Amino acid sequence: MKNRTYLASESIIFDENIYLMFEVLLSHIENKVDITEDQKNQVQSFFTVKKLRKKQYLLQEGDICKCLSFVSKGLLKSYFLDEKGNEHINMFAFEGWWISDFNSFVHQEKAVLNIDAIEETEVLMITLENYEKMMLEVPVMDRYFRILYQNSLVTKDQRLIVSNSYTAEEKYLQLAQKNPEMIKRVPHNLIASYLGLAPETISRIRKKISLNKN
Repeated sequence: MKNRTYLASESIIFDENIYLMFEVLLSHIENKVDITEDQKNQVQSFFTVKKLRKKQYLLQEGDICKCLSFVSKGLLKSYFLDEKGNEHINMFAFEGWWISDFNSFVHQEKAVLNIDAIEETEVLMITLENYEKMMLEVPVMDRYFRILYQNSLVTKDQRLIVSNSYTAEEKYLQLAQKNPEMIKRVPHNLIASYLGLAPETISRIRKKISLNKN
C-alpha cells in the first residue's frame, strides 16, 4: 500500500511539473501572438519533456540535432571547441529561450555546436517532423517563430557591433545592463568566453566596478 501511495503522489507531482513547464512556453507564446485555448492544446501535443543534470549534454558536436528545445527551467550554454579544446560560447539559454544547432536541426546534418546544462534544466523538445506539422496545423505558430527569428537577427547584428567596436569594459558593462540575470547566474569564466575576453580581464573589470561603487 505504501508503494502505491508513493507512486501515485509522485505521478501527481510529475504531472503538475509538466503543466508548469507548458505554462512557461504558452506564456511566452502569448506575449508574442494571440493564441486560443484550442490552439494551446494543439501546440502541447507536439512536444516531449526532458530533464538534464548539471553538465549533462543536450547535444554534442558530430551528432544530428533532432529537436528544437525550449527552456522552461534552468540554464544551458551553446558553444564550439577550437583545435586546442577551448570553449567559445555562442549563447546562453535561460527560462523562456529556445536553443538548438539550427543548421543541424533544419538540414539534419552533423552538429558543429555542443549544448550542455550549467544548472539542472528542464526543456520541452519538438522534432523537425512535429515542428513542420505544427506550422501547418497551428498557423499562428508560424507567425510566432517569424517574430523570434527577426529578433534573433537583430540581436546577432548588435552583438557583432559590440564585439568589434567596444572595449572590454564596455562589453561587460553593456551585458550587465541588458542581462543582469546572466551576470548573477553564469560563472565568470563562461561570461569571459561569451564576450571573447580572458577570465582575468573580467576579474579586473569587476574589481574596478566594485571599487567605484565604494
